[in-house]
Amino acid sequence: MGALRTPREKWVEEGLRALAAGGPDAVRVEALAKALGVTKGGFYGYFANRRALLDAMLDAWERECVDDVLDRVEREGGDPREKVRLAGRLTFSGDRLLPIDLAVRDWARRDEAVAERLRRVDNRRMQLARDAISTFCSDPDEVEARSLLAFCMAIGSHFLAADHPDRSRPEVMTRAADLILGL
Repeated sequence: MGALRTPREKWVEEGLRALAAGGPDAVRVEALAKALGVTKGGFYGYFANRRALLDAMLDAWERECVDDVLDRVEREGGDPREKVRLAGRLTFSGDRLLPIDLAVRDWARRDEAVAERLRRVDNRRMQLARDAISTFCSDPDEVEARSLLAFCMAIGSHFLAADHPDRSRPEVMTRAADLILGL
């Protein structure tokens, strides 16, 4: 009986973990093999080289943070404002997608191909916000401004170290979202 191969998805997932923890330079075949408890030989059964793995990781990230999020938002339904909130919660909170998203953003500053992929992802996310906000706001300029504010808040809040006197960060974030969503 032959040895079981480490599934391709495990390599991609371990690569995404390494990316989130240390950026693209942390995604090394030897380190991934060690983390998976296998030899690096199995890697080459799935990927021609490290670049192929990085591309597969970006494919998986895009699918999970856009396609899967949008599918879940549509499945769960609700009013447009709740759809925007759910998409934000799924993408920009928690231990799974947020660290990967922030690592991809940092990587995109140095790699034009990654920057183009990020632009495509962000455009799809912005369109969700535009579609939802346009259901209660008819001014296209205001729709665009609110969509941008929502997106900047979702991403930028992770870089802001400011305190909010007499308020918690979640209270301020909720109020800001209410203002953006016209509540």
